[in-house]
Amino acid sequence: MILHSNIIGKGKPFVILHGFLGMSDNWKTLGNQFAEHFEVHLVDQRNHGRSFHDDNFYYEALAEDLKHYFEAHNLKDTIVLGHSMGGKTAMLFATQFPDLVSKLIVADISPRFYPIHHDTILKGLKSLDFDTLKSRGQADKQLANYVSDFGTRQFLLKNLYWIEKGKLGIRINLKALTENVSEVGEALPIHAKFDGDTLFLRGDKSEYIGNQDEKIIKSHFPKAKITTISNAGHWLHAENPEDFYNAVTNFVN
Repeated sequence: MILHSNIIGKGKPFVILHGFLGMSDNWKTLGNQFAEHFEVHLVDQRNHGRSFHDDNFYYEALAEDLKHYFEAHNLKDTIVLGHSMGGKTAMLFATQFPDLVSKLIVADISPRFYPIHHDTILKGLKSLDFDTLKSRGQADKQLANYVSDFGTRQFLLKNLYWIEKGKLGIRINLKALTENVSEVGEALPIHAKFDGDTLFLRGDKSEYIGNQDEKIIKSHFPKAKITTISNAGHWLHAENPEDFYNAVTNFVN
């Protein structure tokens, strides 16, 4: 099965991968900006957005999905950008299929292992009872028992959609993602290496990429540059889109 995507613009192909519990729609605004110069592919990864659901969920499978997507769309010499979990997929893909990637951009994630930290969010999403919930407002109120941050809740609630009039549903495969949540923090395989041009972007308020990560980044990506985006946390592309766009544009040009 081929991943769902939204393709906009013309020119050199530019693939963008969202993070855990996100979707391609999260990148619509920046995607439209990049589409002024590139053919942008906003991709939904498996068990997310409008892409297919599968019980298997681990990075080798996500990279394989991307390989099938590249073949289906005849993509070569492509810029690949991934945020968080999407960054891990992008890293693995670039190390496995370096000939397909002209430049790699990784947003706020390191190749190292991360402990599980999404369990409360997943419990909150699991608590949403779509037989009784009749509005996004009600869903937000319920989710607030688990997730205090308003911005994070709005991000998560983008996964809700109307199955039919008066009946809400959720797009993500919550069961598979909950059962395999430990996979999200897995490290890049120790010998995985990509010798091409690579940019790591980190938010200055985020702890996902620290100074201690520089060594492991360079061991996998010898040409990597690490740039800090100011006034931004983990969702750096949403919190400071202007600086994010400029950093990416300067790198790809």
